[in-house]
Amino acid sequence: MKKTNTKTNFSNRIGFVLAAAGSAVGMGNLWRFPYLAAKYGGGIFLLVYLILAVTFGFSLMITEIAIGRKTGKSPLRAYGELHPKFGFLGIAASAVPIIIFPYYCVIGGWVIKYLSIYVTGQAQAAAEDAYFGGFISNTGEPILCLFVFLFLTSAVVMLGVEKGIERVSRVMMPLLVILAVVISIYSLTLDGAIDGLIYYVKPDFSQFSIKTIIAAMGQLFYSMSLAMGIMITYGSYMRKEDNLEASVRHIEIFDTAIAFLAGMMIIPAVFVFSGGSREALGQGPTLMFVMLPKVFYSMPGGRIIGFVFFVLVLFAALTSAISLMETIVSIFMEKLHWSRKVVSTTVFAASFLLALPSTLGYGVLSHVTIFGYQILDFFDFISNNIVMPIVALLTAILVGYAVRPETVIEEVEQNGVFRSKKLYVYMIRFVVPLCMVIILISSLLGIV
Repeated sequence: MKKTNTKTNFSNRIGFVLAAAGSAVGMGNLWRFPYLAAKYGGGIFLLVYLILAVTFGFSLMITEIAIGRKTGKSPLRAYGELHPKFGFLGIAASAVPIIIFPYYCVIGGWVIKYLSIYVTGQAQAAAEDAYFGGFISNTGEPILCLFVFLFLTSAVVMLGVEKGIERVSRVMMPLLVILAVVISIYSLTLDGAIDGLIYYVKPDFSQFSIKTIIAAMGQLFYSMSLAMGIMITYGSYMRKEDNLEASVRHIEIFDTAIAFLAGMMIIPAVFVFSGGSREALGQGPTLMFVMLPKVFYSMPGGRIIGFVFFVLVLFAALTSAISLMETIVSIFMEKLHWSRKVVSTTVFAASFLLALPSTLGYGVLSHVTIFGYQILDFFDFISNNIVMPIVALLTAILVGYAVRPETVIEEVEQNGVFRSKKLYVYMIRFVVPLCMVIILISSLLGIV
């Protein structure tokens, strides 16, 4: 078995920002953000999300990237490097991408399927109510789509940080922004779309509630790849001479802009199609695969728009899947000292096998439930609603009290003044732990 200890880095700050933003920009931005915005009051949800992104989200992201760059380790060992008594936290953080990656690839496979629909001219069939359910309840086709998506992801990761992840991100991320802008502009040209736009961007404070805050905080985990070990991994590849605070701000801007554009793409269009029905807007995860094909089919030129939209979604899904797999590969390369090629191939095979129960959970294994959840939904709940908030809470305790905020501040200030230092100390010591406790309690009680 070939062994290696080689540690590679991103070539420059732009490469790091685009790769990290690619990780953050995923399907959570493109389908979860719009339906949450629709469900929790449109403009008021958007306002709360933006406030939390530049405070709560910024504090967690800069913490994780600073930990990665300071230690130069994967999440498995980075926490123990900071404080020996927090070594166990590395195991918890490392478990998150291992849980998420297989079922995320299942959903990525669904995107592959819907992209093929618009390539082969099956838009009318996809607009039927039973189409999506019929597809995921099959056996062969969902597994094939899963394999294709996983293969594409693995091919990029196997090429490495600079030649694979950075190079792909430099192409995909600008294209993703261009496609999002094009579809958003088209969506706003539809008759009646302005009413949907007003609902989306104008805050209605009568719609504000504690649920709005909880939902927005939860969305930040999806949108910004927090508490998944990803930002620690990418931080470990970041050069010491690059400005850390500025990089995080740029990642935030990139990520939030895509989430905002996703709402611009989807909410006005669905608003027009449904006659302003909030029930149609708030369909949840099925919005992308059930409601949007209906919207595209009803549009002039809808086949082209549907194709472009699912190309956009595929780019977003791939960049996030690449970051999840890279985190796993980084963990095992560091632990086993195997070559990237060997670890990537092993992770590919293991992930495919682990993903099979999730993809079959809507078909031949549909009778199997775990605590009332279907298989994929169970893994999603455990990772996003339980493990990730616990990792974020303990990370805030580690930095806020065990090693003190100065540990992160010193790392940030290697490249200049930490302009948000006072805000950061307040957030990481008080606000972030409180927010994590609220998210955990709300998840366990099923409030959101």
